[in-house]
Amino acid sequence: MKTIKNVGRALVDRVASRIEARLTTNSAVDPRTTPATKIGQLQLWHHYRTQIEAGRAPKLCQAGFRCFSQFEEDGLILFIMAALDILEGVFLDIGSADGINSNCANLALNFGWRGTFIDGNEANVARGRAFYETHPDTWIYPPKFICAMVARENINQLLLEAAVPLEIDFVSIDIDGNDYWIWDAISVTVPKVVIIETHIEFGLNNIVVPYDKDYVYPPASHPEYHGASPIAMERLARRKGYRLVGANRYGFNTIYVRDGLAPMLPSVSVESILSHPRNKERATLFEPIKDWKYEQG
Repeated sequence: MKTIKNVGRALVDRVASRIEARLTTNSAVDPRTTPATKIGQLQLWHHYRTQIEAGRAPKLCQAGFRCFSQFEEDGLILFIMAALDILEGVFLDIGSADGINSNCANLALNFGWRGTFIDGNEANVARGRAFYETHPDTWIYPPKFICAMVARENINQLLLEAAVPLEIDFVSIDIDGNDYWIWDAISVTVPKVVIIETHIEFGLNNIVVPYDKDYVYPPASHPEYHGASPIAMERLARRKGYRLVGANRYGFNTIYVRDGLAPMLPSVSVESILSHPRNKERATLFEPIKDWKYEQG
């Protein structure tokens, strides 16, 4: 009897703790998820649909804004999803950190998307779980969080264990190193849109740092010796059946759409996404490592 009472008390305390956490979240209103924010973004999505159907769609590069993303990726993603006529979909975020300031947070919190966050840092994952399990928009069905160091050898098994669907709407890959090799290895799910980080410091060279399953950022050898050039990433994308449609203004978060989808989003050149003056300055960082070992994309 005493054991039953203890179990009951523990259950009550756990429920009370969750309610208190939700109330705390509600009391500190996040302007990024207010009704006004949601309505504004929903209206923008429908505006884009109307413009697209009338053949008057703006350019993707004119659609950027930041809500949760690091830069203006949230706006670019919203526009692309309007072009695909996807209002509520499924995402996968590889290298998500806590999943809060990510390319998928706006989709989860303001559009009701479901999905999976994967990160190798336990503290990041714990913080993300706590946030989504107590946020008023997601507590009833929070996104999945997987704590794992992703590699070519385990990525497909991780996705299968997480029950990631065979086809999903959006994938973000940002692991500061083996991004190219992870996308190359993924075979158990086929996304409609991929946003993936490239190493713009490599300029227009077609190079990829060789795969290292034990790699962690930053590398001990040299802080810039990691990742793949935009040229190499674009070639990988074409082999996998995708076209480059844009990037954030600095050019390193490149965006690809699967061939045959959203024909109003034309392919763009790698040169066009590297036009920001920052890239010319960053290219000087390649000089000390230009003769190191690389593979071609």
